[in-house]
Amino acid sequence: MKPASENELSDMVKSAHTPFEIIGTGTKRALGRPIVATPLDLSKFNSVIAYEPEELIIEAGVATKLADVQKLLTKKNQMLAFDPPDYSVILAAKHSGSLGGLLACNHSGSRRLKAGAARDHILGLSGVSGRGEIFKAGARVVKNVTGYDVPRLMAGSYGTLSCFTSVIFKVQPKPEDELTLHVKCQQPAEAVRLMALSLNSSCEISSAAFVPGQGVYLRLEGFTPSIAYRFEKLVQLLNVQTEKLLQKPSSQFWQFLSNVEPFAKLPRHHIWKISVPPSAAPKVIADLEIHFAFDYYLDWAGGLIWLAHAPELNTATTIRNALPQGHATLFRADEKTRDALDVFQQQPKALHELSMRIKNSFDPNCLFNPKRMYKEF
Repeated sequence: MKPASENELSDMVKSAHTPFEIIGTGTKRALGRPIVATPLDLSKFNSVIAYEPEELIIEAGVATKLADVQKLLTKKNQMLAFDPPDYSVILAAKHSGSLGGLLACNHSGSRRLKAGAARDHILGLSGVSGRGEIFKAGARVVKNVTGYDVPRLMAGSYGTLSCFTSVIFKVQPKPEDELTLHVKCQQPAEAVRLMALSLNSSCEISSAAFVPGQGVYLRLEGFTPSIAYRFEKLVQLLNVQTEKLLQKPSSQFWQFLSNVEPFAKLPRHHIWKISVPPSAAPKVIADLEIHFAFDYYLDWAGGLIWLAHAPELNTATTIRNALPQGHATLFRADEKTRDALDVFQQQPKALHELSMRIKNSFDPNCLFNPKRMYKEF
């Protein structure tokens, strides 16, 4: 099924007797639990509808390629501020995906630490509910206060709530310059301490990460004189020997990290995306090292642990039991494993009941991406 308009899509949904697998460009089909359903191809919703650089907004169809949007923004020296990652290398996809897929999965890169996630930059969307109703939410205005925030609700829903056809994002000017400070450091506890010290300063860190065997990386962005001043202040604050990456190598490094390319040489390994309070990351790493071998690195100042291990290991229960707070998502694994395990961590009872009520409100017949997130829907 390949609708060319919202009306066609609405008619298809209204007359459906079996569920759909929603597909934009197909680059994220390996995320979440596997789906057995009729493909619903949204590839015709693939054009930029409106781009207003002066108003800092862009609206495009959900299947519009992210790379095309970024190329358009670059011509005006603008960007999507949340560092959209390109998972094509680790997911063996053809390209970086679509704008709609970016929102559906709520993906963001290393700058999330300062800029927030995709959900924090969505202004509006259009789509079709599970009842076949065409709806619009939000508007092309940066100061968007339109009541119940449906666009943000759709972020991270993995296409299980509605089938949206267009999205509106706010954009930002690119920083004039950037620089990354590198501190050699071996232990995650010391790395988290240094990152916390930096973030609590007035140096305005936009990204902070720890790579084992290399050390801590801290990104500064803005006007060149401001960066130079903040860099010197940060060096004095940390009081350790440092190195620096200038603009181009700095930008390349953070994109490499956001894309999870440190694991590119581990094509068969299972990859976990683990969210924890930054202060808890060192203990989680230490506790897991007792049970099995793995590769890892820390992003978001320790709030995000990317972890990769050999595919024959059964680690889901061990990983989730090691978390004092937060959650662990099985980001990449073979289809058989994703079908057998809880890819997304089970929600607390009250939150799960709320999720079910929301699901029943938008998609009462469970037509969209059935069991993609949880076995119940």
